[in-house]
Amino acid sequence: MHDVVILGGGPGGYEAALVARKAGARVTLIERHGLGGNAVLTDVVPSKTVIATAEWRSIAERAPELGIVAEDGAPVRTRVDLAAVNARVRALVARQSEDIAGRLETEGVRIVHGEGTVTPERAVAVGGEEIRGDALLLALGARPRVLADAAPDGERILSWTDLYSLADLPEHLIVVGSGVTGAEFAEAYSLLGSRVTLIASGDRVLPREDPEASAMLTEVFRERGMTLVGGRAAAVARDGDDAVVVTLDDGREIRGSHCLMAVGSVPNTDGVGLEGAGIALDERGYIVVDKVSRASAPGVYAAGDCTGVLPLASVAAAQGRIAMAHALGDEVRPLDLGRVSSTVFTAPEIATVGSSEADLKARGIFYRVERLDLARNPRAKMLGIDEGFVKVFGHTVTGHVLGAVIVGSRASEHVYALSLAVANRLTVDQVAESFTVYPSLSGTTGEVVRRLHGMREDDAPHGT
Repeated sequence: MHDVVILGGGPGGYEAALVARKAGARVTLIERHGLGGNAVLTDVVPSKTVIATAEWRSIAERAPELGIVAEDGAPVRTRVDLAAVNARVRALVARQSEDIAGRLETEGVRIVHGEGTVTPERAVAVGGEEIRGDALLLALGARPRVLADAAPDGERILSWTDLYSLADLPEHLIVVGSGVTGAEFAEAYSLLGSRVTLIASGDRVLPREDPEASAMLTEVFRERGMTLVGGRAAAVARDGDDAVVVTLDDGREIRGSHCLMAVGSVPNTDGVGLEGAGIALDERGYIVVDKVSRASAPGVYAAGDCTGVLPLASVAAAQGRIAMAHALGDEVRPLDLGRVSSTVFTAPEIATVGSSEADLKARGIFYRVERLDLARNPRAKMLGIDEGFVKVFGHTVTGHVLGAVIVGSRASEHVYALSLAVANRLTVDQVAESFTVYPSLSGTTGEVVRRLHGMREDDAPHGT
């Protein structure tokens, strides 16, 4: 029987623990805060709960468009009790963390609560005990990046981990950073009722997403009254007497009641003893791993945000599962980022899978693209959805689905069919032959792939 030691209880850690126990290993998992890691405690679960709340408020206020009005005929108006919203968030987070802990304990995983460090012999020291195993998995996570001249104070200058302690809705929230975290929170608080100014270093939000999707969301943000300041970076944020003042790199000042610093994250790899154990880090402090999650030291693996591979809970979980399969002699399929699906939880959501159009062009792949607006979909009309589209890239020689972009309500749910297609190298015709429900939003996906039937290399407008 093998002994496995896991340092960190996020998705990479707890998924690895379950796989190792199923394979018959003795497993000890060490966690300093709570089971679930950032994904459950401070990041994915709480942030998406706030976003869902904001979406429900938006739906409620659009009710008259569907013929639902108050009995007295007055417009439907709502008020956000942020203290109650955040109390629900904290309760939900605690319950989810407890559920994970309960599952691990039921499966026979030993859970040790405490701050663990790695010894030169690659054991984990915690609470006066040294825990040794045949394999060590590091799932250390990451924390918000802090700028020296804009350090969060937890009251008015905030990181995303500070938002869930707010009792009152910010009157004017300045969001610094237009990546996924910045865009999601900027829109959520705008829908909740805050005035929002979003500072972006480029000319649009989400610059790494599909350009058409990014442009659509940028326009949606403006239409909803958000102020976008593009092409600028924040140099300083300070808490003044009556406002937070954010100074841009061109000297301009923006004043607001609160400021959210969403400028990326850094790995929790410092002060853990990794260098002394011969575990290599890259120039940014991430643990260097290969496609089966092996670190540089024998018997050591790493998963999740501490590796810098791709900051998604699903990827962390996959890395943890792959690590245990490799360590315990099971069949191993190396991590393939080309099969990963991801979603930006704005409204509308942006879900992507497989290769982007920019990637296909850079690689010289022959492909054709088809796209349809969701507003044409009958189910979308019923639900009052008038934003979004489905876009699919198909290989003009083999017919394989190469990638897709879905922008719209619940895009995170609808992308799964195309994720299966990419992962299993299905052709557009194989996907088109599958039935969709009428009426359904997924019907648009079926129509798009049917339009890709009969692709020929000589009629492809793209590729080389």
